[in-house]
Amino acid sequence: MKHTASRARRAVLQATAHPHTGPYSGSRRPGRARRGARVWAGANRAALRLTTRVQESLQEAARRPDRGDISTTTVIIWVAAVTGAVLIAGTITVVIAKYNGKLANL
Repeated sequence: MKHTASRARRAVLQATAHPHTGPYSGSRRPGRARRGARVWAGANRAALRLTTRVQESLQEAARRPDRGDISTTTVIIWVAAVTGAVLIAGTITVVIAKYNGKLANL
């Protein structure tokens, strides 16, 4: 089923102003109703963006189900590389510690 922008917009809840924020609510601060409508509009835009992004991600996952998988060979190579680096650094540390006194007298 294809999702168009108009369907996605309809899926987002319609912003309705709270009954106490209307123009004749007796609010102490003028413009409060407009501010509330802007907040609802921003929330609707955010919900629309989030919904669209999730739908796109699901479509991409359905199109390419193997994305993000790491092969066993890659894991073995990385473990071997890190182990080798740690062994080399450890060997250098041991050699320097052993001959530190002799190197200081040079």
